[in-house]
Amino acid sequence: MLICEVVGHVWATKKEAELNGMKLMVVQQVDHASGKKKENTLVAADVVGAGIGEKVLVVSGSTARRAFGNDNLPIDAAIVGIIDSVEVGI
Repeated sequence: MLICEVVGHVWATKKEAELNGMKLMVVQQVDHASGKKKENTLVAADVVGAGIGEKVLVVSGSTARRAFGNDNLPIDAAIVGIIDSVEVGI
């Protein structure tokens, strides 16, 4: 899982039919220790209804497809949780 921040939306009028009705968000990975954004930017299908500016949990690969209950979806990443807080022991 990755800790990311939602930084935008993706609109695509022409896309694979299996993506119809999915909310696609642009997420940027966050360094959990410093809270700063990293260069890693992804498009993730949203399972939980996240909004721009929220910190989220993102899964990738087959785990992302399983979050939607369909191993055949053409997605690589999914938002599966909205983070309330992060505590890191040093």
